[in-house]
Amino acid sequence: MSIFGKIKSAIFGGEAKAAEPEAAAPAAEAAPAARAAITDVDVTARLDNIPGSDKLNWRTSIVDLMKLVQIDASYENRKALAQELGNASYSGSAEDNIALHKRVMSEIAANGGIVPAELKD
Repeated sequence: MSIFGKIKSAIFGGEAKAAEPEAAAPAAEAAPAARAAITDVDVTARLDNIPGSDKLNWRTSIVDLMKLVQIDASYENRKALAQELGNASYSGSAEDNIALHKRVMSEIAANGGIVPAELKD
């Protein structure tokens, strides 16, 4: 599973997993039902309810977000995540990390999560 896939799975939990088989079903109504299963996920509420979230700055730090969902936040993993999301020139700078966090939050929103505008790019 991709690094972004792991982050998404940690946030959506069982809902994302439950929706995948339905989305593959041949019935025309299955796809909308699967989409409904993962929409309206309040990302900030989910992440705030993970033990230790109060000690991490996950709302602005990609490193803290990855730590919160128990993914190795090493430079190599952040670079791989950036490349998954289309940034081949990730350097690990503060600016790159901020942009990567916003990109991740935007992708989470595009996949059915409710993410406050200030967390997205």
